[in-house]
Amino acid sequence: MSGFNPRTPWSELERRLSDRAAPADRPVSVGSWGRPSRIVSAAAESAADGPAATARVPAGTPYAELHVHSDFSFLDGASEPEELVETAVEAGLAGLALTDHNGLYGAPRFAAAAAESGLPTVFGSELSIGLTERIPGQVDPDAEHLLVLARGVEGYRRLSAAITRANLRGEKNRPVFDAEELHEEARTSGAWQLLTGCRKGPLARALADPQDPDGGLTALRRLRDAVGADNLAVELTRHGLPDDDERIRHLVDLAERTGLPAVATNAVHYATRARHRDAQVRAAVRSRRSLDAMAGWLPPTASARIHSGDEMLARFPREALAQSVRISAEAAFSLRAAAPRLPAAPLPEGRSESAHLHDLVAAGALHRYGSRAVSPEAWAQIDRELET
Repeated sequence: MSGFNPRTPWSELERRLSDRAAPADRPVSVGSWGRPSRIVSAAAESAADGPAATARVPAGTPYAELHVHSDFSFLDGASEPEELVETAVEAGLAGLALTDHNGLYGAPRFAAAAAESGLPTVFGSELSIGLTERIPGQVDPDAEHLLVLARGVEGYRRLSAAITRANLRGEKNRPVFDAEELHEEARTSGAWQLLTGCRKGPLARALADPQDPDGGLTALRRLRDAVGADNLAVELTRHGLPDDDERIRHLVDLAERTGLPAVATNAVHYATRARHRDAQVRAAVRSRRSLDAMAGWLPPTASARIHSGDEMLARFPREALAQSVRISAEAAFSLRAAAPRLPAAPLPEGRSESAHLHDLVAAGALHRYGSRAVSPEAWAQIDRELET
């Protein structure tokens, strides 16, 4: 646990866990990145009840960003979910996906931040397949990345289960994913949209192999057949390198030859250009090396940020942007739709949930700390945490 967790009253924690709207007059809470959090009001909560894609009209060229890491991709992403959402709204995006590494940790804050603006939300994760060591301490963790976007609630639940299984098989910072199991899940359920990913995606080794006579065509066909053509798209990204144009042309050609859509992303790791240096420092900390030692490994430009549709049109084919909007529209949903409908806990006759919680806490505190006269400071702290 962090030493900087907010002092959240039990009443607020219970409200969030119960999936109830906040009172309209509740003060605005401040996000840890220094601006008001978008988890602010009953209006924001109720906005999430409707369809994920509201009547909000994107500005400029339609585009949805489908590959985004927040700082819940520990020491890899450099922006919090609220900042990413705010920047996406300012850029006029048609949708935004959160795809943190090997987890869905930022999903609740991402969903709540997007609810107020009506920004359609897509939930996914970039899974690290084949990790042999824990990620911290590695300059460039040796693993193949598979980007999975959940298609609706069913896809989200299946992805959550797959991540849980991988963590149970492995250890902290080294989940163990089974590629064949993931491919089968995608093919048989149809609940996931897969992207071929960035430079560590399933096509990466084939594209980089000078001995590969077909330039990755066989590898892409094999992946397409394993996961199903309807569940796969070829991802186009720019890294600010001299071979970007040629690589993108080659990937578009592979997509056409295999009958797959090509979709543009930025493999976003921070919201704005101003966060680029922050991202570099975090990468050095994760790798346990100095910035000087990391120089050859760090991206040369601040391209891994959120771009507007017009900016993306200058970098990618128009059809690749249209595919991003299509995929976003098919996969977007409100996270509230995935909330578990747990049965109500039994309550003593005549006692409300809040009153019963107070009774239980008071009984436990009496056993642990003694009476109020014996431990007044402990009881004062308990009263503060239980205040409504």
